[in-house]
Amino acid sequence: MTEKAIKGEFVCVVCPNGCLIEAEYTTGGAEGAKLLSFSGNRCNRGETWLHQEIEKPMRTLTTSVSVRGGDFPLVSVRTKKPIPLEKIIPVMEEIRKRTLEAPLSIGQVILKNPVDTDTEIIVTREVAALQE
Repeated sequence: MTEKAIKGEFVCVVCPNGCLIEAEYTTGGAEGAKLLSFSGNRCNRGETWLHQEIEKPMRTLTTSVSVRGGDFPLVSVRTKKPIPLEKIIPVMEEIRKRTLEAPLSIGQVILKNPVDTDTEIIVTREVAALQE
């Protein structure tokens, strides 16, 4: 793939300022995307975020999982830390294979290291077991 220079605008999401950062970066080279220049950030965190967003975008994944025997049919879950953007779909496929048994508690780990992402999928709400 041929390396190509691109100009783009990004809204930084690190702090409440929401700076509009103009950037020039390459794509398609042997090293992947690379930030060349930027302007518009009001703090150093914007620079750090932009490098990551262009060169190795990461996301926190949130979704829900089916629950058997609980006072709710679904429970919300998320990754404990961000994962590479390109691993979102494979991780979702792993999560979709799961059905959990109540009771569930906040922070409970339901999946470790999905698709070699060095994170855990954790429960984010309590689900009590139904009383029979």
